[in-house]
Amino acid sequence: MKVCKEARKGARILFDAVRPQGRIDESKVRLALAAVVERKPPFEGQILHEFQRLVRLEIEKRTARVESATALDAAQKANVETSLRERFGSDIRTGFFVNPSLIAGIRVQIGSDVYDANVLERLNRLRSELNH
Repeated sequence: MKVCKEARKGARILFDAVRPQGRIDESKVRLALAAVVERKPPFEGQILHEFQRLVRLEIEKRTARVESATALDAAQKANVETSLRERFGSDIRTGFFVNPSLIAGIRVQIGSDVYDANVLERLNRLRSELNH
């Protein structure tokens, strides 16, 4: 869906309003959505679509997906969570997943950023360097 300039601006205003201290306030999101639906501004659908995209991206920036070749024990998970909270803030959510193709090590994705510390990635880089 193509979003016009006015709808983008309206969505940005809403998005800024629901983040009082730089973090999304869920109750304010509900109030903002109710206000848009009630008032039915021009480009309502586009505003809601863009607002939803902005909220989704912000939530993804606060969510870490941690993949490891084998299941991590409780102490390892706690260590990873502590490190992530120190670097990205205390409100980061962490999900742990097993991905045997990594061979060893971990891969962390936060939003669009990926931090690789696994054997598969190192082998792929080595293969690429040898091919050039």
